[in-house]
Amino acid sequence: MNLEVILSPAELPALAQRDLRTTACVVFDVLRATSTFVSALYHGAAEIIPVSEISESLEIKKRRPKVLLGGERHGVRISAGGIDFDFGNSPREYTPEKVRGKTIVSTTTNGTRALRACLGAKAVLAASLLNLTATLEFLRLNHFENILLVCAGTGENPASEDIIAAGALVDALLPGKDTFSKRTESAVAARNAYFEAVRMGLEQKIRLAENAQRLLSLPELRDDVAFCLQHDIFPLVARMENGAIRRQKEL
Repeated sequence: MNLEVILSPAELPALAQRDLRTTACVVFDVLRATSTFVSALYHGAAEIIPVSEISESLEIKKRRPKVLLGGERHGVRISAGGIDFDFGNSPREYTPEKVRGKTIVSTTTNGTRALRACLGAKAVLAASLLNLTATLEFLRLNHFENILLVCAGTGENPASEDIIAAGALVDALLPGKDTFSKRTESAVAARNAYFEAVRMGLEQKIRLAENAQRLLSLPELRDDVAFCLQHDIFPLVARMENGAIRRQKEL
């Protein structure tokens, strides 16, 4: 079994060209897209359709007027084409009374782009600190030949919170010894970043990240950081199949 980590969004265009048919891709956008998707599914959303562009969201809305629109550009809820989106990208917005039974079309700066780059994979999971253990158990039980952890990043830059979360998963998959036939330097780097964060204080380290600092500077969004740093509060696997992310019914 092979384990690899994509550390930067600069690697996403090449990822879209790879043969991923034997690979399980796990996408991390801790602040905030994958945390938001996991929260929405836990609170009863039927599915989330991630798209790369605002225009794709609007086109789906024309065809399916009952869908809800969510997402952000530069952290701000989208208003486009004469339509104000129903949600931004704050996981705290996606409450049970708003999302239960609903299909949500979402576009974000990095997270949805990373998910779309993995479309050809055998399995595509949306992961966060909120559902890390459930994601780990799914990977262990399904014995994938290849596992690729994808860090969505911030803008065009690597995001330390995504790398730390990926490193935590690497460490859990490789407890004390290398059980994989191949382990890339990127996986080692991610695990080392996780170890460093644990030594420093994981929450403190992530709060210093570029994206965390931006969110903390905005009164209406600063509470998202603390929310997204919670560990394993949602025992679910978020899996993308046929272009939509749904709650995996069974591990």
